[in-house]
Amino acid sequence: MGAQIRVYRQKIASTTSMRKIFKAMELIATSRIGKARARVAASQPYARAITRAVSAVASQSQVEHPLTTEPAQVRRAAVVVMTADRGLAGAYSASVLKQAEGLIELLHSEGKDVKTYLVGRKAQAYFDFRSRPYARVWTGGTDAPEFATAQEISKVLLEDFATDFEEGGVEEIHVVYTRFKSMVTQEPTVVRLLPLEVVEEENTPEAEILPLYDFEPETEQVLDSLLPRYIESRIFAAMLQAAASELAARQRAMKSAGDNATELIKKYTRLRNTARQAEITQELTEIVAGADALAS
Repeated sequence: MGAQIRVYRQKIASTTSMRKIFKAMELIATSRIGKARARVAASQPYARAITRAVSAVASQSQVEHPLTTEPAQVRRAAVVVMTADRGLAGAYSASVLKQAEGLIELLHSEGKDVKTYLVGRKAQAYFDFRSRPYARVWTGGTDAPEFATAQEISKVLLEDFATDFEEGGVEEIHVVYTRFKSMVTQEPTVVRLLPLEVVEEENTPEAEILPLYDFEPETEQVLDSLLPRYIESRIFAAMLQAAASELAARQRAMKSAGDNATELIKKYTRLRNTARQAEITQELTEIVAGADALAS
């Protein structure tokens, strides 16, 4: 009986230590989520402005540009998968990987080769464990992305997009990330970046008319300069959305884990008290039985 009590005490002590870790990680995620949401909000004006500019150039010009022209046949597509560097975020990374698997399966069913680019150690570990190839990987700072990383990713994607298919180039680019909607809802999302699909923000009035532009220099040069910046902004916006989603998922997961640890501590405490009461009852029974034996 004494050994059973010691086991419950050890379980209570270990669960209490784990609860402290869960609470600490919950507080860290809570303190960072505000800054992450502020960065997402701060990036929206620039994203809307450059989207309007690209929309004007793409809609008002009749020129055929590689970044805006749909190819006759897409033979190879690039897929950028954005996950977390660390775990303890619930099903955050698993949901993104599941969405990416569905997209890759769909592209294969359409007869397209897939060239994968990974962001985050969770995606890298997922592909390494299954011995699946990937072109590039970027790790570190998924919960606090930097614009330099987005520029590097954009540069690699545009270089591969400009490369011929026979030399390993791609003809289509997709991004799989998690869109931050609220602290409760984060939605895995697939966006096709190239060939260009200009998408206005949801808050843009439908009746708003794009202004007319005179292009100086030529339209092709404007597109050559503007579209790479547009891709950089879309990549960075996706990274910011993913970072906010990761922190929100981690905060929610750690709160749930801390609550579960508290319930386990209560359960183990009741079991320990029950075992101690049984031990005391057994000792009293033995004392009474010995006293009766001496009296008789």
